[in-house]
Amino acid sequence: MKPYQRMTIIECGEPLVPIPLEQFAIESPHPYAKLGAPYGDISPYYLRRSVLAALSKSQQQLQQWHPGWRLQIFDAYRPLAVQHFMVQHTFLEVTQAQQINPNNLSEEQQQAIWQQVYQIWAVPSSNPMTPPPHSTGAAVDLTLVDATGQRVDMGSAIDELSPRSDPDYYASKPEFSYHQHRQLLQDVMCSSGFQRHPGEWWHFSLGDQMWAWLCNQKNNSNNFTARYGHVSDIV
Repeated sequence: MKPYQRMTIIECGEPLVPIPLEQFAIESPHPYAKLGAPYGDISPYYLRRSVLAALSKSQQQLQQWHPGWRLQIFDAYRPLAVQHFMVQHTFLEVTQAQQINPNNLSEEQQQAIWQQVYQIWAVPSSNPMTPPPHSTGAAVDLTLVDATGQRVDMGSAIDELSPRSDPDYYASKPEFSYHQHRQLLQDVMCSSGFQRHPGEWWHFSLGDQMWAWLCNQKNNSNNFTARYGHVSDIV
C-alpha cells in the first residue's frame, strides 16, 4: 500500500462529465486504445465535474501566460479493466526490454519487474478503499502544446519507466529547458487547485486520495480527505 492510499474517502457523488475536446489538444486515437485497451463504449475523456472546471481554469491561465498554447490531454478517466490491461502491458514491455521470457521467470525476477511497473502504475485494485487515481475520474495526465500546435519537449515521454519521469530530474541541468517546461505545467495546474504526483511530471489530480495526501504533506495543520472514490461505486 502506498502512503496516499491510507487517506479517507468521503465520496461526494459528483458525476463524470465529458471533456469538451475542442477546448484542449488531444492525441487521437487514444494512446491506450491503440494498444488494445478494453474501453468498450466508455470514453477516457471524462472527468468529475469540478475537476473539469478546474482544468478549464488551468487552460485559461496557460493562455494568459502563453497565448495560443494549450494543454494536451493524454489520459483522464481510466476504467479498472484498462488499468489492469496497462499494468500487464507494461510488465511485458519490461520483460521485452530486458530480453527475458515472461513465461520463464523466477519469483525474484517477477517481483523485481513488478516493483518497476508499480513505480508508475497504480495497482488495479477493486477495493473501494484503494482505487487507482484515474479510476476515480479525478486524475489527468497531460502535457503542453505551443501556439504552432507542436508538443512541447518535456525531456521524457509520459509513462516512461525511468528516472527522467521525476518532475525535478532536470532541475540541476540548466543547459536544458525541460525543467522550465515542467514547472510551467505545474504552475498552471496548481493555480486551479491540482496537485502533481511526486514521481510523474505529467500526472495531476484534484479531490482523490493522492491529492488529499499531498495537501496534508504541504500543510499538516489541515485534515484533507478525498471526495472521489471508484466511479463504479456511484454509477
